[in-house]
Order: sequence, then C-alpha cells, then structure tokens
Amino acid sequence: MRNLSRKPGLLVLNQYYWPGVEATANLLTELCEALVATYDVTVVAGASPDQPHQSVRNGVRIIRVRSTTYDRAELWRRATNYATYIAGALREALAVERPDVVMCMTDPPFIGAIAEIVARRYRAPLLVSTQDVFPEIAVKLGRLGNPLVIGVLRVLVNFSLRHADRVVVIGETMKRRVIDKGVRGERIRVISNWGDADRVKPQPRDNPWAREHGLIGKFVVMHFGNVGHAQDLDTLIRATTLLRDLDDLVVPIIGVGARLEELKQLADVLEADKVQFLPWQAYENRAEPISAADVHVVGLARGLAGYIVPSRMWGVLAAGRPVIAAAEEESETADVVRRTRCGVVVPPGRPAELARALRSFHDGEHDLAEMGRRARAFAEAETDRSIAVSRYEAVLEELRGRRR
Repeated sequence: MRNLSRKPGLLVLNQYYWPGVEATANLLTELCEALVATYDVTVVAGASPDQPHQSVRNGVRIIRVRSTTYDRAELWRRATNYATYIAGALREALAVERPDVVMCMTDPPFIGAIAEIVARRYRAPLLVSTQDVFPEIAVKLGRLGNPLVIGVLRVLVNFSLRHADRVVVIGETMKRRVIDKGVRGERIRVISNWGDADRVKPQPRDNPWAREHGLIGKFVVMHFGNVGHAQDLDTLIRATTLLRDLDDLVVPIIGVGARLEELKQLADVLEADKVQFLPWQAYENRAEPISAADVHVVGLARGLAGYIVPSRMWGVLAAGRPVIAAAEEESETADVVRRTRCGVVVPPGRPAELARALRSFHDGEHDLAEMGRRARAFAEAETDRSIAVSRYEAVLEELRGRRR
C-alpha cells in the first residue's frame, strides 16, 4: 500500500529519454522533471550508452531496459530496437510499485498497447501522449508497405488509443486524425509541444556560436532539428541551387537523423555549396545556434499534415526568429505561421517556390525584426514549457484517484 504522505505515483513508458537527442527524449525529460514537484515519477526507458540500469536524475527515477541500440537508418534495426525495448519495458513496468497513473508517449509507436496492459494490471488510468499518428505516417513516408505489418500495427495502435482514459495530441488537425481512428472526442486533449521561452530567449545574431562557425556577415537560413524523412530537406537543398548568385547565403542543416548521409550525398551531387551540415547541438544550449539564423525553414513533407507536428518550430519562435513554413495549408505549422504573421507559408516539395521565398527574405521584402517579435510573443503566450506542464497537470488531475 502506498504511504499516504507520499506524492502520487506516475509511471512513464517511452524508449527515448535523457540523454537522447531525439525530440521526444528532450520533451519527455523536461516534462517529467517538471512533474516531480507533484508526482513521484518513474520512467522506463531504453538502453543508453554509459547509463546504469537504474538512476535518479533531477528527481526522476530512471529504469533502463537492456534493449538494443542499433543505428535506426535501416528499418529492421529500428524494429529490433523496438522489440527488445518492448519486452524489457513490460517486465520492468510490472515490477515497480503500483502507480496512480500510467503514461506513455509514442516511441515505439505501439508502446500504448504495452502501457494498456500495465495500466490494467495496476487498475490505473492510462494517458497516451501522441506525438504522431501511426502507422499512417510511416505508410505516407514510404517506410512501410507490407499490408500484414500495417494491419497489425494499426490494430495495436488503435486499440491503445481507443482504450486510453485520455489521449493528448499536439494539434487540432492531429485531433481530427485521432478521432478518425475511433477515439471519442471527449477523451482527447490538445496540448502543444513547447519551446521553453524561459531557457530559449532571443540572442543577437552576432553571438559566440555564430562567430565560431563563420556566420557573421552572412545571410543565414537554418534547419535545426531531426534530419529524417518527414522534414522535406531535399526541397531545401534543391532550392539553394537556384540561389547561387547570393554570395552571402549560408544554409546550415544542424542535427542528426536517418537521412543525414543520404542528404549529404544529394548536396554533393547537386554541388549545393551553400549548404553546411553541422553536428547536433546540445538541447540545453540551443538558444545561440537558433539565434544565429536570419530565418528558419520548417519543412513538413506532403501528406503529413495532422500526422506529425514539427516540434522544432517552438524553439525557433521562442528565440524570436522568422519562419518559412514549407508545409500544407491545413497543417498546424502553416496555421501558426499565418495566424501569428511570424513568417510565410509555401507548399512543400517545390524548390522553386521555396527559393523565391528565401530570396524575398534576403532582399529585404519582409520586416524580419517585426516577424521575430511576433514569434516571441506567441511563444510566451502559448508554447512556453510552463503552460504545457500546467495543461498536463490538469489532465493528470482529472485521472488521479480513478481505478479501472
């Protein structure tokens, strides 16, 4: 029996957690470390190099399962990581002290099915925080094609979403996608991811990081975040080949991901010499790199509106930088940029249109300073971490004390 003087227990399942560089690892770490003020938080995460089986960091108890950590560029390696994590996570989760609430994110995408088993075992309510809509996103990206595998994954994911007591989604379009999967609307809460306006504040363009990387006196167009299949970075690289006459243009692509080597090869083949590939920057030190840009490109591949919301945009807005959203009109990304007037929207997959937008920013057709002020104002009002944490706390408060 839980000691009544203790805080309520929150058990969290997700493969990625600190010190991972994945977006969900950073988001979940910040969320859990904020929730320790109210909850006794235990996270069951995947293996990480040089990390012990159990540890405590900033008040969060971390249990790491003995899963594989293969490079995720090849699908079978990623699947092996998922399978070994799932097996270990179920075992570890069923061995902890009974939690008051079970929560999971969506790494792996079907972790909700395991979280449902754990929640039923403890008769605890389940909260699923959905960062993307699976398996639809993998199908649209061409990463999954086997009808049998797609069918099995759809059953697992839809089952966990339909049976969760609450489902958090990160945008209104995503909410509609989840309702289409059979989840009742009254169980869904929309909570945007965050850029942490307290930690990421506008910095001068001329800062130590920019000087170190030779960006002073340049017009800097940046991608900062995952280098994967959803970001449509092919279009950005191709657009730079239409801007060879802009002598001061530099396009740093900062990050890691499944397509990094492939995109480096594309840049070499196209002789896209405006593009620089720079290593991932520590998440907690991201203010200076983000602020080194004149404008950021936030791309989202065609067909993905509502299936994923690029979280990297929130850091850009917090840093007070303009955005070119290369995304479909119905996407959350495009909607925010239009509503806040912090940038412009262009269709995804069209290098010529993106190049025209980049040229217009370079040539002074937009007031970048005013766009940056609007971006920062929106970040402070809507996407600061404290706002998202308070909304998660409200959802958890709804669930506390409930028993299945």
